Amino acid sequence: MYLIMVLVAAFAYTLGGMYMKLSKGLSELVPSLLVYFFLIAGASIEAIAMNDSSLGVTYLFVVGLEFILAFLVGALLFRESYSHGNLFGVSLIVAGIILLSAGEC
Repeated sequence: MYLIMVLVAAFAYTLGGMYMKLSKGLSELVPSLLVYFFLIAGASIEAIAMNDSSLGVTYLFVVGLEFILAFLVGALLFRESYSHGNLFGVSLIVAGIILLSAGEC
């Protein structure tokens, strides 16, 4: 259950970030409201997941997954390009998440 909650929290945060970009600096009403909805949802789910786990590991796990998902959303939906160094950095984050999850799942 912990892993599912962490994944859902990271996905909600990523949607919040996506709507940040779509809100054009919070100047568009509906995307701006969705920013707050998804960030609050992500924080709420993360708080529940954190109830049975340590603060540091859960927080880092969610932030790492959020970063990877945001990276993919940027590339796939917004056609953002990334350097080899960016890709290497993401691979290090993936390795860190694997190591963190080994002790929590």
